[in-house]
Amino acid sequence: MSIKQEALDQLPAPTMNFTDLLASFRAKGLGVADLVWLSGAHTIGISHCNSFSERLYNFTGRSVPGDAGPSLDAEYAANLRRTNCTTRTDNTTVVEMDPGSFLTFDLSYYHGLLKYQGLFQSDAALITDEAARADVESVAKGPPEVFFQVFARSMMRMGMIEVKTGGDGEIRRHCAVVNN
Repeated sequence: MSIKQEALDQLPAPTMNFTDLLASFRAKGLGVADLVWLSGAHTIGISHCNSFSERLYNFTGRSVPGDAGPSLDAEYAANLRRTNCTTRTDNTTVVEMDPGSFLTFDLSYYHGLLKYQGLFQSDAALITDEAARADVESVAKGPPEVFFQVFARSMMRMGMIEVKTGGDGEIRRHCAVVNN
């Protein structure tokens, strides 16, 4: 039976630094390139403010307004505080993970990272490591088709992690219900 928390425990936290991100990926047999390419999935979707509010309001632990982290563009952070996440404890408002392009699978996530507009600390962490930053810069400068190919390869590698076989798992007839 699937338990939500067990699934969440397998995902990297949005607050992770590069060292912790890479360790979590290596524990699954993935490397730096996979980390960079799979993070590109953040080009699609939304997040609740409480997943990144520490970056906006309490980066240094002083709990003062405007205490944003240095890896977050000041204008972008101010806009998020003003228009979306107006309080540190907001857990209902959602924000586009890739502003202006959150419904399109494209390269704008990587362009945003290079402008210090990664929403999560884990996004910003990608440009703190030399090899990862080189990969981010390379994909941002390249044609979208290259990203699509390397993303697909990393997704296939991720899809092969801890696959259950035989009697260890089941293919559900309805994903929300355990088979009888």
